[in-house]
Amino acid sequence: MLLQTLLIVDADTLIRSSLRAYFENHNYKVCEAGTIDEAVRHDLSAVSAIVCDNQLIEMIKLATGTPVIVTSAQASLRSAVEAMKFGAADYLAKPFDLDELATIIEALTRHHNVQLPLDILGECENVQALNEQLNRVGPTDTTVLITGESGTGKELVARKIHALSNRANRKMISLNCAAIPSELIESELFGQETYASFVPEGRTTGLVEAADGSTLFLDEIGELSMDAQARLLRVIQDGELRPIGSADSRKISIRLIASTHRNLQSMSEQGSFREDLYFRLNVVKFSLTPLRERADDIILLAKHFLASTAKRYSKKKLRFSEAAITCMMDYRWPGNVRELENAIQRAVILCDRKTISTDLLALEQVRQAEVPSHESIEPSVSLEHYFKNFVLKNEDKMTETEIAEKLGISRKALWQRRQRLGIPRKRGKRS
Repeated sequence: MLLQTLLIVDADTLIRSSLRAYFENHNYKVCEAGTIDEAVRHDLSAVSAIVCDNQLIEMIKLATGTPVIVTSAQASLRSAVEAMKFGAADYLAKPFDLDELATIIEALTRHHNVQLPLDILGECENVQALNEQLNRVGPTDTTVLITGESGTGKELVARKIHALSNRANRKMISLNCAAIPSELIESELFGQETYASFVPEGRTTGLVEAADGSTLFLDEIGELSMDAQARLLRVIQDGELRPIGSADSRKISIRLIASTHRNLQSMSEQGSFREDLYFRLNVVKFSLTPLRERADDIILLAKHFLASTAKRYSKKKLRFSEAAITCMMDYRWPGNVRELENAIQRAVILCDRKTISTDLLALEQVRQAEVPSHESIEPSVSLEHYFKNFVLKNEDKMTETEIAEKLGISRKALWQRRQRLGIPRKRGKRS
C-alpha cells in the first residue's frame, strides 16, 4: 500500500524518471508533470509533497498548503532566499543527493500530516508542565527562547507555538543558523541592496522580510556572528529592518522564536554573544528535558514511533521484544528523541518478522562511566572516536565541504554529528 503521493514537476524527463524510480522503490506513489498546466491536472489535494524545478516556481501558489521543495541547476543564495519567500518548504541545488531529498520529504510530510497544535508527547511532569505553558504562551506575540540538547524537539515546540498564534495562517519561516557560512548569514537573514559592490544585480529579500506578518524561527541562534546579532537586535527592539547596503529602514512585524543547545548566558558573559540580545530573547524560556531524564516516556515514545512508522511502511502488528524494551530503557540516548525515532524507523524497515529485537535497534551500549580513557574505548564507538579525531585534525586546513566529502557524508550530516559530539564549527571558518 502506497501511503504518500509525490508530484515531480520538472521539464527534464530524465530527472522525473530518476526520481520516480527512486521514490517508488521507497513506497511512494509518484506523479509527473513537465509543465504547470500538466501539474494542475493532478488532484493536488491528494499530494503529500511536490518537488518542483525553480523555473516552475509558480507551482507554489497552486499548491495550497502542500509543501514544495524547489530544485535549481543554477543555485545561488539569492535564488534560495527568493524561493523561501515565495513559500518553498526547502531548496536544493542540482545535482542533489537522493537520500537527502528523501529525508527532507519525510520530515515535511510528517509535519504536513500532523494536525497542529498537538501536545508534546510524554507523561513525565516536565512535559506536562511544558504543554500547559505552551498553551498559554502560544496565542501571545512574545519572543520565545527554546534551549535543550540536539534532538530534544526544539523545532516541534516552535511549530506548536506558531500553530497556536494569531499568525498561524502564514507559513513559519525557519533557518538553521549553524548551517549557513558566517559570511553569508547576514544577507540571507536581512537581504541586500543592489548598489552594494559585492551584490549581484537586483535586490535580494532576506528571510526576516519573508517572515513579515508571520513567525521567524532561528535554530541554533548561538552560531550567529556578532554583526548579525546587532542587526537582529534592531529588528526585535525597534521593529525595523535595514538590508545590507541600504540607508533606509522598513517597518517589520515578526514573532521571533529562537533555539540553541548552547548556554547563551555564559556566552554573553564571555563576550561571544551580545548581552542585550540575550535579554531580548530571554523573555519566555523553555528548557527541554533530555530523553535520558524522561525514563517514563521512553517506551511511550517508542511505541508511538513504532505505530506511525509501521503504518507508513505497511507493516502491521509489530511489537518490541522484552529484551528490546530493556535495551531502550538502559540506553542513554545521546541523540535524544530524534535518535529514538531514527532507531525505530531503521528497525521497522529491516524487520522481516513481527517482533523488533535488540539487534534491529542497533544501539551502541557503551556507558560513559565504563570508559576511563580513550585507550579503552570499545570498538562500538570507534567510528565516533575516528570522526572526532579526523574533524579536529583537519578543520583548520579543510573546508566543511571537503571534510564531509572525505568522510563520505553530507554537509548536513557533518553538522548534526558535530553538534552531537560537542565539536561545533569554528566561527569564521570557510564552508
